[in-house]
Amino acid sequence: MVHSLGLTLYNLRPRLVSGAAIVRKERPAGRLIWLHAPTPASLSGLLELARLLVEEDGLSVLLTGSELQTGFDWLLQDSPPEDNQVDVRTFLDHWRPDAAVFSDGELRPAVLHEAGERRIPLLMADARIPYMMRDRDGWYPGLIKSSLQAFQKIVAVDETAARGFRKAGAAIETVVALGRLEENSAVLPCLEAERAALAKLLATRPVWLAAGLPEAEEDAVIAAHRATLSLAHRLLLIIAPQDAERAEALANRLTKEEGWVVARRAIDEEPEPDVEVFITDGMTELGLWYRLAPISFLGGSLAGQGCLRSPMEPAALGSAILYGPRSGNFGTSFGRLGAGRAARAVGNARDLAEALADLMAPDKVARLAQAAWGIASEGAEVTDHVRATLHSMIKEAR
Repeated sequence: MVHSLGLTLYNLRPRLVSGAAIVRKERPAGRLIWLHAPTPASLSGLLELARLLVEEDGLSVLLTGSELQTGFDWLLQDSPPEDNQVDVRTFLDHWRPDAAVFSDGELRPAVLHEAGERRIPLLMADARIPYMMRDRDGWYPGLIKSSLQAFQKIVAVDETAARGFRKAGAAIETVVALGRLEENSAVLPCLEAERAALAKLLATRPVWLAAGLPEAEEDAVIAAHRATLSLAHRLLLIIAPQDAERAEALANRLTKEEGWVVARRAIDEEPEPDVEVFITDGMTELGLWYRLAPISFLGGSLAGQGCLRSPMEPAALGSAILYGPRSGNFGTSFGRLGAGRAARAVGNARDLAEALADLMAPDKVARLAQAAWGIASEGAEVTDHVRATLHSMIKEAR
């Protein structure tokens, strides 16, 4: 890679020294792909890519980002190196990636230059807009252009983004507008025999689900169910409480205060025809409940601390989505669904009741669910393209 004047000036910045020794896990044998997620919004697609690379391609994957992720024991994780020659070389000497995937559009000039010197294939996915790292203000002539030209492939989210990368200096032939990566863990599993048995038991009953329901939103959900029962008297509410230990107290409240027939999963009760509310064992079987409920309200989004589950989970399983204004870590996903008219936003308890009543019309709920499914599944081809490109780049770099 050509060493530009901009990169020379960039490398003259004072080096940040933490003073703490960096302890890294041992690099596993075999091929290793480095994925870098600069923002929480860019993480989901990379996690799904990582899962496929590990489970289906048998590769090791290193993930770096703004913070470490929990619950991914199959994934190597590290903090990204400070973007200077010394730290970058130490990082690359240790991990020796066979290819690297960056996302969103963040540029790390020292990393990109050193990777180019080592002939490490570079790909940018979910490319939205090219930008320098935070706190890297200064005059660096030609640095963005030279950094972009380090990439062998840039997969932009749309044609507008693709034009932005070309205008900023990326080689024209490297930029393609394909869309976003598929979001991670969208299709939750379930036992098919159990799904079939419960579906037979529920038959043609209208069903809705409150997924990850916190105590703060119980009143809103109860009011919505009460109001809609007057329109659809066979309506069943499935509650997957955020806190599984809340199930017994909630069941007692619904029985005593509302006079409803309540069944609980924890004590092996079934949603028999006379049951009006079925309370599950928390959020452990959401793949089952999303498949059974044509409508899902995502708990935490209305009056809680923010939605705890990705809306792409019910979307991928054909359940129409109701959600409040508190998106939690899933603002980008809710934004995509909202822009595609693939989810219904509610602002308060009254809105929830009105939206639920409106979705008792089969044609309306079907349109909403179909639109959500389309958005949840549209990234699969992009992810497959990125995987294939990575394999091709690694093969050519040998």
